[in-house]
Amino acid sequence: MLAAVMSFSYSTIGVGLSLAQTIKGPTGKTTIGGTQIGVDVTSAQKIWLTLQALGNIAFAYSYSMVLIEIQDTVKAPPAENKTMRKANLMGVSTTTAFYMLCGCLGYSAFGNDAPGNMLTGFGFYEPFWLIDFANVCIVVHLVGAYQVYCQPIYAAVESWAAGRWPNSEFVVRQYHPFSGTFSLNMFRLVWRTAFVIVSTVLAISLPFFNDILGLLGALGFWPLTVYFPVEMYISQSKMKKYSRKWVALQTLSFACFAVTVAVTVASIQGITQSLKNYVPFKTKL
Repeated sequence: MLAAVMSFSYSTIGVGLSLAQTIKGPTGKTTIGGTQIGVDVTSAQKIWLTLQALGNIAFAYSYSMVLIEIQDTVKAPPAENKTMRKANLMGVSTTTAFYMLCGCLGYSAFGNDAPGNMLTGFGFYEPFWLIDFANVCIVVHLVGAYQVYCQPIYAAVESWAAGRWPNSEFVVRQYHPFSGTFSLNMFRLVWRTAFVIVSTVLAISLPFFNDILGLLGALGFWPLTVYFPVEMYISQSKMKKYSRKWVALQTLSFACFAVTVAVTVASIQGITQSLKNYVPFKTKL
């Protein structure tokens, strides 16, 4: 809940600042097709940047991996699938509205020079206290989102370790240092701490914000958001092979796979180009 409030806060700040900049000016140069070939970028750069943008969009909607985790916490009745259907519709509609507002108003404010992130000091500078508050909201939101997205990874590794070393006290023993329901497992403590440290160091040492987002979005989009849900639906509904619906779903899956491959290549190309001027621990948007 706190992470959701933080997300709503910094998104609203970004939309509000973009709208204010658009109204009072000055604004950047805007065109119907975005950056102009031969003026801002080459034709090859235009294609690469467009594909990288698709990767960023895919990353913004890649929440399917935590849907089952969330659904497990939903009380019934009503049925969990009905509750999740309403929650999905409301969540996707709300986030899409904010994404469209941020994208359109951000472009109207900055034009073809729009930065990859408006609130990190590369877009807006004033009022500084509001920008600082927005960035604090981003940090709090990411801390909460990090925990949610990492839970499936934690659970998978810890289940594997418990099955691999069932007699190891380090892996399976639960300690109760305080009275009550609180318990401490040494393997969980060491493994999760190490994972957070390594992932944090990697994140701050790879300063390619948009390229990394595009790559992560591409890698997770087709298998987690398209392929597995489609295959599970086909299996659960016992859909006949080569029926009209089966063909339509497989065509959709193949089209999304092609997009994933193209976006992955574009993101790797962007990272490769960024590495030519690589400065460790210095963000490049």
